[in-house]
Amino acid sequence: MPPTEKGWRHAVTMHSLPESYATIDVPRNGGFWRKLLAFTGPGLMVAVGYMDPGNWATDISGGAKFGYTLLVVILVSNLFAMLLQHLALKLGIATGRDLAQACRDHYSRPVGLALWVICEVAIAACDLAEVIGSAIALNLLFGIPLTVGVVITVLDVLLILFMQQRGFRLIESIVAALILVIFGCFLYEIIASHPDVRAVAGGLLPRPEIVTNPAMLYVAIGILGATVMPHNLYLHSSIVQTRNFDKDSTGKREAVKFATIDSTASLALAFLVNAAILILAAATFHNTGNQNVADINDAHRLLDPVLGVKFAGVFFAVALLAAGQNSTLTGTLAGQIVMEGFLKIRLKAWLRRLITRLIAVIPALIVTILYGEKGTGELLVLSQVILSMQLSFAVVPLVLFTSSKDKMGEFANGLLLRIISWVVAVIIMGLNIYLLYDTFF
Repeated sequence: MPPTEKGWRHAVTMHSLPESYATIDVPRNGGFWRKLLAFTGPGLMVAVGYMDPGNWATDISGGAKFGYTLLVVILVSNLFAMLLQHLALKLGIATGRDLAQACRDHYSRPVGLALWVICEVAIAACDLAEVIGSAIALNLLFGIPLTVGVVITVLDVLLILFMQQRGFRLIESIVAALILVIFGCFLYEIIASHPDVRAVAGGLLPRPEIVTNPAMLYVAIGILGATVMPHNLYLHSSIVQTRNFDKDSTGKREAVKFATIDSTASLALAFLVNAAILILAAATFHNTGNQNVADINDAHRLLDPVLGVKFAGVFFAVALLAAGQNSTLTGTLAGQIVMEGFLKIRLKAWLRRLITRLIAVIPALIVTILYGEKGTGELLVLSQVILSMQLSFAVVPLVLFTSSKDKMGEFANGLLLRIISWVVAVIIMGLNIYLLYDTFF
C-alpha cells in the first residue's frame, strides 16, 4: 500500500495550494541540469525566511558585541535548517501531504486546532517582523514616518494578489531577484568594511566561551531562534508539490534528490547573507568603540561615518526593504497553507493576506505611536522570541512523521537520520526553553 494511504486516518481530499499543484513540469528525459532547473525555486522561497528582518537585530548585536565569535552559531543554525527543510520536502513529496495536513490527519481535532492556533501566532509574529522591518527601511530610505510606513505595508496585499494570478514561477522569480539584491548590497558592504579574513575563518570554529559566557550564550540562542523558522517547514512541504514529477517510487526518489539540492544550496546562500550581516557589524562596530550597537537604526546611522564610504547606509536600507518584501510573499503562502491544511478553509489570497497583515499592523501601529523607534526595536526582538516558542510544535511532528515507516513507506528516515533529527529537535527545544526563561524571568 502506498505511503499516502498507510498510517493516516483519511486520504487527502485536496492537494495543498490546488491552484499551483503540479503546474511546473519536470522533463522526464532531460539531463541533470535541466531537471535541477525545474526543481529550483522552492528552496529560494524557504531561504527568504532565514534572512528576514527578524534575523538582522540578532546578527548585528552578535557582531557588534562579540566580533566574529558567533559566526559558528549561524553556521550550526543553518545546518539544522538544512536538515529540517530536507525532512519537510521529503514529507511533501513522499506522502502528497504538507505538514499541516499531516498533523490534521494524525492528531485528534482538539490537538490539531491547538497546533493551528500556535502556527497562526508564529505567522503573525513573523509578519510583525516584516511590517516593522519594511517600515524602518522606508523611514531610512525616504524619511517616511514609522507610523505611515506601517500603514503602507498593508498595500502589499495588492502586489501579492497580482502575482499569484500569474503563476507560481513568477513568484519564485521575483523572490530570486530580491535575494540577488540583498546579496549584492551586502557584497558591497563587506568589501567596504575590509573584514579580517583570518578572524572570520576563526569565527567558524566553536569556542567554549559561547556556552560559558551568559551574555554570549543569550545572543547565540537568539540567533538560533531567529534563524530556524517554524512556518518554513509547513511552507516547504507544500510548495515542493508544485512540481509535476512522476508519482511512482523512482519519480519521488528523484524529486527528493533534486529538491534537496535546491534547498541546501539556497540555505547556503542564506547563510552567506546572515554571516555577512554579522561580519559587517563585527568589522564596522566591534573594534571602533560601538559595541553596544544592537539596533537596525543605529547600524544604519553609523555605517557611512565609520566605514568612510558613501551609500553604505543606503545599500543597507535597500537590502532591509528587499528582505521585508520577500518575507511578505512567503508569509502569505504559509498562512494559506496552514489554514487550508488544518481547517480545510479556503479564503481568497487577498482576503487571507489582509487578515494576517492587519493582525500584525495593529500592534505595530500602537507601539510605533506610543513608543516610536525604541518600541519598534523591542517589538522586533519580541517577535523572534514568540517564533522560538512555536518552533518545537512544528519540529517534533515533522521528525515523528518522517521517521514512521507506516506514513512514509520506503522514504522513512534511516536509523542515523532519525538519531540526528531527534538530537537536533531536543537541542532546539532545550535552547528555546532557556531563551524563554531568560527573557521573561
